[in-house]
Amino acid sequence: MPKPGSDGARRTRCARCGRPVLRQLVGRRAALDVTADDELLPAAAAQALREPNRLAWCVRERLGGPDLGWLGPQHPANCPHPHVIDHQCTTPAPAARPATRRRARKAAAVPAGQLTL
Repeated sequence: MPKPGSDGARRTRCARCGRPVLRQLVGRRAALDVTADDELLPAAAAQALREPNRLAWCVRERLGGPDLGWLGPQHPANCPHPHVIDHQCTTPAPAARPATRRRARKAAAVPAGQLTL
């Protein structure tokens, strides 16, 4: 995972559904670990897909590859760059495995007077 302010996003696949996604830590002080769909959209289309817990991101091509940026209040409405939207995985989460009881380990025999840790 890139560090904040590094070369930008890396292309990978979602571990659950296998769709291509972009991953990046966005921000310098309070960085967000962003996983966004790797489908480039015009600004208006990305804004239409926004929800309270699903953000849109501006994508700029840098030397190291794509770089995701905040869509804050200063972001121009007519931004010429492509945009992406946070990934929402539709594959159900794997079922939790039932808890198993661990067997107690036998304490190793130690000579009299020796402490065990």
